[in-house]
Amino acid sequence: MTDDTPKRENLLLNLLFNIVVPTLILTKFSGDNQLGPQLGIVVALSFPIGYGVKDYFRLHKINFFSALGVFSVLMTGGMSLLEIDPKYIAIKEAAIPAVFGIATLISLKTKYPLVRIFLFNDMVMKTDKVHEALEQRGAELLFERALIIASVMLAGSFFLSSLLNYILARIILVSPPGTEAFNAELGKMTALSFPVIALPAMLVMMAALFYLFRQIKLLTQLDLEDILRNMD
Repeated sequence: MTDDTPKRENLLLNLLFNIVVPTLILTKFSGDNQLGPQLGIVVALSFPIGYGVKDYFRLHKINFFSALGVFSVLMTGGMSLLEIDPKYIAIKEAAIPAVFGIATLISLKTKYPLVRIFLFNDMVMKTDKVHEALEQRGAELLFERALIIASVMLAGSFFLSSLLNYILARIILVSPPGTEAFNAELGKMTALSFPVIALPAMLVMMAALFYLFRQIKLLTQLDLEDILRNMD
């Protein structure tokens, strides 16, 4: 019997290829006596891009988040190599999560709200079982209202990330692009992106997820063990 549970991403490899290694290259090996500023950026970017490509072949489909990460990395790297004013990099850093926040709210008016992709999905929950229990109890409408509230909370996490992205980039990126100092600043921004940006946004997203868990439990009378996917 085959296991249809979606494969989970390796968090350690994710952090290593997307944050740790690029940070080390940009901060320690981009000097004129090592790789140099331009080649340092190219080599640093090759790791998250390579990870995204590997993720595609591992899952045999495009991973939305990996594709977004690769796009963001290419944009940042391209703007750096073209020596574009750092303020535009800050705008780019803020724009992507802001677009997600807006899209999350707009999607509430469609048949496919994004909250069903980010939170209420088959990788996290047994959605078929939840829908069956909701239907039996006639609680579908109440659940849709809960999804709206969770969507607003989810959008809030993206808007928070957007604001923190912009502030962090404006504070750190002060040197001219194409210099060793700029590469070091880019590496510092990459290293700080998790504790300063990802962690607060993740906490808000987790609050939305726990709210959704609680509402599902109240509306279906199912225990969390019955709702959650087996993570073994």
